[in-house]
Amino acid sequence: MAALRRYMRLIIGILGIVACLFLMQATARIGFSRLLAKYALLENSLPAADEAVRLSPSDPETHHARATVLSRLQMPAEAVASLDAATSLRSRDDLLWLELGNAREEVGDTQGALAALDQAVRWAPHYAHTHWQRGNLLLRMGRLDEAFAELREAAAANRNYLPNLIDLAWGISRGDIKTTENLVRIKDDSERLALIRFLAGNGKGKETIDQIGLLQAPLPVETRNELARRLFAAKSFRDAFDVWRTGDQKPALFNGGFEEQLVLSDAGFGGWILSPDQTKSKLAIDVSQKFAGTKSLQITFDGNWTPGAPLLSQTFVVEPSKTYRVTFSLKTKDLVTGGPPIFTVNDATTNQLLGQSENFPSTGSWSRLSFDFTTLATSEAAVIRLQRNNCEPAPCPIFGVVWLDEITIEPGQSAHSQR
Repeated sequence: MAALRRYMRLIIGILGIVACLFLMQATARIGFSRLLAKYALLENSLPAADEAVRLSPSDPETHHARATVLSRLQMPAEAVASLDAATSLRSRDDLLWLELGNAREEVGDTQGALAALDQAVRWAPHYAHTHWQRGNLLLRMGRLDEAFAELREAAAANRNYLPNLIDLAWGISRGDIKTTENLVRIKDDSERLALIRFLAGNGKGKETIDQIGLLQAPLPVETRNELARRLFAAKSFRDAFDVWRTGDQKPALFNGGFEEQLVLSDAGFGGWILSPDQTKSKLAIDVSQKFAGTKSLQITFDGNWTPGAPLLSQTFVVEPSKTYRVTFSLKTKDLVTGGPPIFTVNDATTNQLLGQSENFPSTGSWSRLSFDFTTLATSEAAVIRLQRNNCEPAPCPIFGVVWLDEITIEPGQSAHSQR
């Protein structure tokens, strides 16, 4: 009996060693096959991918790598076969099913693609990306209602998909707002605000304003300003102004007397914009010099100011085919330059010059100047700019001080300039 027990222990020991060697060999084969798979991906080497699969046919990673290489080599049918093998070995991997769906669609097998994406949704039902991919496939298959049901599922799971959903609905509806709303199925203010942002960014001013009217809660000032900037950037100027304003109609030109805080960085309506390139000029609110009110704007020139480049500008709403008069108060001191400052007004959309002032004098006490401009038949907004006349030779420096006050824009009668 003792001899038998020793013999059995020996057999068990040998079997353990054999099993250990087998596991070591299998691990080595898997490790080497994974190494070959990585090499295949780096070099787009099909022979390396084939060898990786041969060494480890039960490893989904090697089949996946082979499918990627085949896809890169424009061999889609063979890639589908490798992805089929990968999904059979790792059937709960939603990303593999998505890849298989895309590959099958590429070879024209839309039903097979849909079956693969069905599996992706099955194994990842609460993730947005599976519903989004399936919805897009259904859309390409012409199954509109099913497609948008899936796309809405994706947007519900991840709100980052909502702008894309709105964009798709807008494109499918060919810009019809009612159809877009029906496809997206807006449920709350947050979703409606996403639609409003999309409309504003695409310059759809009327639709933007209509949708703002459907919000349950008042629109915060910051959001209203953001939407106005989006419309402004899309050159929907009048609608941008209507969104921006609250309460009474704002004046045609904001802060023309420089009595309000001077904000020089915000684009759009509601203030003066300072060109970031004109750093040699020093701007200050002056309480000792003023034509009216309590303040004026003092500009000290101490070197370069590129001729033709605006120093200050502001966009304002106008009516088409209408004459306006710009009036402003001016004082200058020791202004030395070959290219004096002037005010110009250009159409905001086309940048066509509509009118300009006379040259600023070199030295003078407070005076009231004016000039007229006439808008185009298509004008919605115009831009008033403080810039310089051209001068030669370059460089053409400018020195001295200018004070500005009481800049107004009102309907005018005739095109002339007077002091």
